[in-house]
Amino acid sequence: MFSNADLSKQTEAKELSRQCAGSGTLVLSTQVVQEFLVAGLRQLSLPGEQLREATSALLELPLVVIGPPQILSAIRDVERYRISFWDALILAAAQSCGAEGLYTEDLNDGQRYGSVVARNPFQLTAN
Repeated sequence: MFSNADLSKQTEAKELSRQCAGSGTLVLSTQVVQEFLVAGLRQLSLPGEQLREATSALLELPLVVIGPPQILSAIRDVERYRISFWDALILAAAQSCGAEGLYTEDLNDGQRYGSVVARNPFQLTAN
């Protein structure tokens, strides 16, 4: 939502975030917040104040704090689904909070991973 690389994706991401927040279905993992912070620093070169404000806003949303249960689940899912540990950790966070769906560009759209179905929000609009 902060990158100008693809404005249509930015618009879609903002709208999806607004819809999910409004319906009470938006939950983030602490890993996602951390990844945002790193991307804001390294890739987007966001000014410090803007990055702090945006990160603080994300921390106000419902969060899954990554801990031992999620890490152990992620280790199992790496082997089971042949996905990266970082993707498996996000999947484990979604599973631990009872989410039915996970919006991501990094997993196969429509694939069920245990109790969670991965959805690529940008592929949905293209179909």
